[in-house]
Amino acid sequence: MSLPLGAGRLTAGWLPGDPPTAEAVRTLRRHVRAQIARTVGEVARVGVPDQVVGTSKTFKQLARITGAAREADGPYQKRRLTRESLAEWVPKLAGMTTAQRSVLPGVSEGRARQLLAGALVADGALDLFGVRELDICPWALREGVILRRLDQMEGVAGS
Repeated sequence: MSLPLGAGRLTAGWLPGDPPTAEAVRTLRRHVRAQIARTVGEVARVGVPDQVVGTSKTFKQLARITGAAREADGPYQKRRLTRESLAEWVPKLAGMTTAQRSVLPGVSEGRARQLLAGALVADGALDLFGVRELDICPWALREGVILRRLDQMEGVAGS
């Protein structure tokens, strides 16, 4: 299942201003939660997950600002993002300018503007799905697509 909740898209369409107004943040929060809420029942029918994983640079950056290990500490460091720590950071991020976000630990200058939108999505998803914490995957969607393609190629070559 995929929802049109990419941080870049949401920032461009919903969060003008630097920092955005409190009303813009509230409006985006409502939109994000409405989109996610439509999927909760369908996901719940599958059962309760035994592990929840977040992938993407946004999740890595959110985990880092909430206290997770640095990327320089290596890919095998256990990194987690908790709902509680994220909930503390969302209002802080909402009040910051892009320049202020860009100096937070682990936040890249090029992605600092969209970090708030990503935090609103992550916060809404964790809350609505009743997830207290998730593990951070060191890889993202692109790597998964590459690995799947390599598996397919190996299957063809092994035939």
